[in-house]
Amino acid sequence: MDFRRILSALGFLLVCVATTLLFPILVSLVYGEPVGHFLCVALSSGALGLAGYFFFRSGQMEISNREGFAIVGLGWLLACALGALPYLLSGTCSSFVDAFFESSSGFTTTGATVIADVETLPRGILFWRSLTHWLGGMGIILLSMAILPMLGVGGMQLYKAEVPGPATDRMKPRIRETAKTLWLVYFLISVVEFLLLLLGGMDAFDSICHTFGTMATGGFSTRNASIGAYGSAYLEWVIIFFMFVAGANFALHYFFLTGNYRRYLRDAEFRFYLFLVLGLSLLLTFVLRAGPVDDWGLSLRLSAFQVVSILTTTGYVTADYEQWPFGLQAVLFVLMFVGGCAGSTGGSVKCVRILLLLKQSKRQVIRLIHPKAVVSIKMGRRSVSDEVMDGIIGFFLIYLGIFLAGSVAVSFFGLDFTSALASVAACLGNVGPGLGVVGPAETYAGLAAPVKVILTFCMILGRLEIFALLVLFMPVYWKK
Repeated sequence: MDFRRILSALGFLLVCVATTLLFPILVSLVYGEPVGHFLCVALSSGALGLAGYFFFRSGQMEISNREGFAIVGLGWLLACALGALPYLLSGTCSSFVDAFFESSSGFTTTGATVIADVETLPRGILFWRSLTHWLGGMGIILLSMAILPMLGVGGMQLYKAEVPGPATDRMKPRIRETAKTLWLVYFLISVVEFLLLLLGGMDAFDSICHTFGTMATGGFSTRNASIGAYGSAYLEWVIIFFMFVAGANFALHYFFLTGNYRRYLRDAEFRFYLFLVLGLSLLLTFVLRAGPVDDWGLSLRLSAFQVVSILTTTGYVTADYEQWPFGLQAVLFVLMFVGGCAGSTGGSVKCVRILLLLKQSKRQVIRLIHPKAVVSIKMGRRSVSDEVMDGIIGFFLIYLGIFLAGSVAVSFFGLDFTSALASVAACLGNVGPGLGVVGPAETYAGLAAPVKVILTFCMILGRLEIFALLVLFMPVYWKK
C-alpha cells in the first residue's frame, strides 16, 4: 500500500472541501454576517491540502482496492472533521463533539441535529449545513473523481468504495465520465426542484436549502418545525415527489433523460420501491383516516410524506408521528431499515438488498419442499450469483449486529429502550429523526457526549455502507 498516494489524494480532498467554503462565505457577505470562521478554515485547510497534494504526489499509477478504501474511509472522516470547524469557531456548537456530530450528520445526509433552535442561526451557517448535505449526497469522493486525472491516479477503486451496492452499474466506459454524468443529472434535477419551490412561495434562500436537503435525502431544514412550518400542500407534494426521485437509482434518471422512458418499470428494484411507497402510503392513509385525521386528502398527504421521507432516509417531517397509533410508528421504524434504491442518495440497507433477501428466503422454502430443485435468484432477466448473495447476507448480518451493539452501548448512558433502538437505527440508516427522546419534534442536543460519539460513528458507517470504513479497523488490512 502506497501511503504517498493516499496522502496526496487526501490533500486534494482538503482543497475540494476548502473550495466549497467559498459559497457560505458569499452568502454571509450578502446578508452582512461575519465570515472570519469560514475564511480561517478555508485558507488553512486549502494551504494544508495543497502542500500535502504536491509534496506526496507520485507518478500516474492505478490505485489498489486497499488504497481506495483508505482514501474513502479516511476522506470522509477528514471532511467531517473539517466541516465541524465553522460550527465550533462561530460559536454555533459549544464543543467539538457537537460540531463533529452536526458536520457528520450533514455530510452523511443523516439530518440529525444537536441545534435546538435553527431559526436563530446565521444564514451562512444554515447554508453550510445544507450544502454539506448536497455534497455528501452524491459523494465528496465522487465529486473529486470527476476531475480525478489531476490526482494522477485511477478511479474505479474509489467508485466501488464510494458506491458499494451489490453491483456497480457504469453508464459510461470511463469512470470519470460516469462521475460527471451522475453530477450533471443530480444538478439538473436540483435546479428543477428549486424553481418549483420558488413557484410555491418559498423564498430563494429556503428553496435552495430545502432543495439541497431533498436531493441529498438529508433533511436539514431552515425551520424548527421542518417542512410542516410552511403549512403548504403544494410545497409538501413537490418535496414528496423529489424525495421519491432522490431515493431512486440515478442511473435510471440518466436513461430517462436520454429517451429510455421504459427503463424505470423494467427495473425490478424500482418496481419494488414503487410498490412500498404506494402500498404503505395507502395503508397509513386508511389507518389515519379511521383514527386521528378526519380528512382523506390530509390523511393521504401526511402518510405519503412520512412514508417517502423515512423510506428514502430524508428525514423531513410534517407531523409528529409519535402521536399516531403505535402500529404506524412501528411501520415507520421498520422503514428505517429499508432505505432507497442502490445508486440513490438514500442510506440504510437499500431496496435491492431487501428484495434479494426476500428472494433468497423464498428459494430456501422451495428447497425444503423440493430438495433436488435448482432454483436461481434473478433480478429482471439476470441471475444473481451466489457470491453476490453471500455478500448481501453478510452485509445484512453485520448491519444488524452493529445496530444491536450500538443500541446496547447507548442504553448504558441513560437512554430508554425505545430511544436507544430508534436513535441507532436512525443514525446508522442516515434517517435523522427517530422515536422517543429523538423523535420528530425533538433534537439530539440532550444526549450525553459518549452517545453522540457512538451515533456519529454509526452515521459514517451507514453512509459508507459499513465495509469501506470497517475494513480500516481490521488488522489484516494493514498487513503486507
